[in-house]
Amino acid sequence: MMLSEAKCWDAVTARNAEKDGQFYFGVVTTGVYCRPSCPARQPLRKNVRFYESPGEAERDGLRPCLRCRPLAGRADDAAIEKIREVCAYIQAHCDSGDGVTLETLAEIADWSPFHLHRTFKAVLGITPKQLLDTCRVSALKTKLRQGGTVTAAVYDAGFGSSSRVYENVDKNLGMTPGQYREGGKDVAISYAYAKTPLGLLLAAATDRGLCFVQFGESVDDLMKELKNEYPQAKIAESRAGRREMDGWMKSLTDYLKGEPAVLDMPVDVKASVFQLKVWRYLQTIPLGEVRTYGEVAKAIGDAGASRAVGTACGANKVALVIPCHRVIRGDKGLGGYRWGVERKMALLEGEKKRYTSLKR
Repeated sequence: MMLSEAKCWDAVTARNAEKDGQFYFGVVTTGVYCRPSCPARQPLRKNVRFYESPGEAERDGLRPCLRCRPLAGRADDAAIEKIREVCAYIQAHCDSGDGVTLETLAEIADWSPFHLHRTFKAVLGITPKQLLDTCRVSALKTKLRQGGTVTAAVYDAGFGSSSRVYENVDKNLGMTPGQYREGGKDVAISYAYAKTPLGLLLAAATDRGLCFVQFGESVDDLMKELKNEYPQAKIAESRAGRREMDGWMKSLTDYLKGEPAVLDMPVDVKASVFQLKVWRYLQTIPLGEVRTYGEVAKAIGDAGASRAVGTACGANKVALVIPCHRVIRGDKGLGGYRWGVERKMALLEGEKKRYTSLKR
């Protein structure tokens, strides 16, 4: 099939649901691909590419949109119930070594492994393997906090070998298991701070990315919070000329000044499965837009979790980069913000003005 770009673009601008499944459009500036009826803010035509299939979009390095879920088809209640059964099995058996396989999970759902993998990701936004790894990381954290040896904790959490933990799981812990057990011992964290239009801002990072971006009244107060989070880490002020940290701080401060800035920075944070789902979705909310707690819950596949979404937003330790300020109450009230409702209001008003100017 040869796609007519003019007709595809007409369908996108009309949000024509009848064209869903016939083609997909990718937005190169955001790195996502969508179905024609996607309700997100319309992109600029120059940033859009058209594809006959999700596979073509993914080969171009694009990922499925978390808002319109182009892979989701029309999952019915029976399919969603099967996904719940699979999730419950993963959570109950995550410590069983290599016993949780895609084939085993497919038997539970009575689907083919391919169909299970595709439907699971479409409904939840993550793969069965990602959920399994995150459950094991959570179990590992609990066992490490309880004491005992790292080796025993690794095997008790369901990892077949310690090498698998160090190769794959430390990106979720933000450090090696031994370092996590000892409060971040030997982890190097550098920090920088600056005065901004919204007050003092302190950012800190491991070698993997930002682990702390917060507003505060004083450097001492912010340093106390950072040290409480990583009590045994080696924390030092970033040296002038460290290109990455200098660039991140400039982007953050420029953003708060209302100047052009992109907050597409690597993040290195510890989180539960649910928190990760919420935070990943928050990063897809476009500039100038907001979502209610209920809308976020529904978007991540757990419509009854509005209160839990609010808790996840409150647990965010990386302000702006994970934009929890873009989530509001169902009655359109601002709701809470751990760094003050006035800051939240100022951020939203500033982003709305910036979005309006970009449209002109």
